[in-house]
Amino acid sequence: MIPKRFRPAAIAALTVALVSGSMLAYSATAEPGPREADRATADAFARIADDVLSQRTQALVEDRAGRPASGPGATKTRMSAQLKKNEDATLQSLRSRKTRLAELGEAYTGADTRVVVDKATVAGGKAVVQVTEQTTLTYKKLRGDEPETTDIGTHYELTLTSKRGGAWELTSIKSRNNGLVAVNEPVAAAENVTKDDGNQYPDGTPASTKYPATPKPKAKTGGAYDYAAMAKYAEKYWSRYNPAYRKFNGAGGDCTNFISQALKAGGWKSVPGSSTDYRNWWYDGTRQSDSWIGANEWAWFTLSNQRAANLANVYQADIGDIVQMDFNRDGSKDHSMMVTYRSGNGMPYLTYHSTNTYRKSLASIIASYPNAVYFAYRT
Repeated sequence: MIPKRFRPAAIAALTVALVSGSMLAYSATAEPGPREADRATADAFARIADDVLSQRTQALVEDRAGRPASGPGATKTRMSAQLKKNEDATLQSLRSRKTRLAELGEAYTGADTRVVVDKATVAGGKAVVQVTEQTTLTYKKLRGDEPETTDIGTHYELTLTSKRGGAWELTSIKSRNNGLVAVNEPVAAAENVTKDDGNQYPDGTPASTKYPATPKPKAKTGGAYDYAAMAKYAEKYWSRYNPAYRKFNGAGGDCTNFISQALKAGGWKSVPGSSTDYRNWWYDGTRQSDSWIGANEWAWFTLSNQRAANLANVYQADIGDIVQMDFNRDGSKDHSMMVTYRSGNGMPYLTYHSTNTYRKSLASIIASYPNAVYFAYRT
């Protein structure tokens, strides 16, 4: 019906090559078809992914350019000239992001990245590996009331090729998430612009990103909605999904489905009717309205039903409020997030799915996407 629906975020696709001389590689003629990698090989793949992703994370940490490999199980990374140039550019972009964050009053004092192999198959001297990264960054107490940490859970797919001398060469590493890039991930080029269908919708008014913003206090108690319950729900299920709801990670992203769940937990009532009419909002276990899972449709429902009003500045968003983004300024919203913490100095921290993220500062999001269009909703 509407070509703007269920838009995934642009995801970075970075090609890196590295060789670990301590790992045995399969011969190109060893197997006729794909087979599951053995435990030792899967562990070796995990060390490769951990090495690359940890260096990216450490590029964001104060006064540390990267985590050196150490210990008997450490992976020594070697890269081809071109691919080393690519990864060096990625690390430099992350250090530049760290500088932009410092200008906005944010820094990290420590980081911990852990990688688990979800699936690894080998065939004809090539391997395809799917991994999950869990990273925790510790906020520096610059304002005094920052959260302790921000946490992310991301999924990557690696491809590797066996080389002479018993080594694996990593030929690509790409995100498998739909949505906002992680704070330790480079931003990809904007995806194709969505063609407008010519119809008129209640799209709302973009918010300023100027900081600090004029305060707009929110009454958090005594009203129709329980904003603390919304935040509590989001922070409970940001990584461990609620089994009572279906997931839409592979169908354009789970971000709006997630905020709809949290809003319902805080008292938002369903509006029954046709699933394709954006003026309706509901979930019944086997089906749901388009406005429950679509970023644009959610905004149209919310504004047309006066469930929320647009804020003039995105930094005015408070607990239970929603922030949406249009990554490439094409008029179609790409991502939805909920504020689950707000510092005394006016910094909102957002929790969301796609990519699974806990208490990420609005400053860090704007530092990664300075040219996006932002919308803020007072729920």
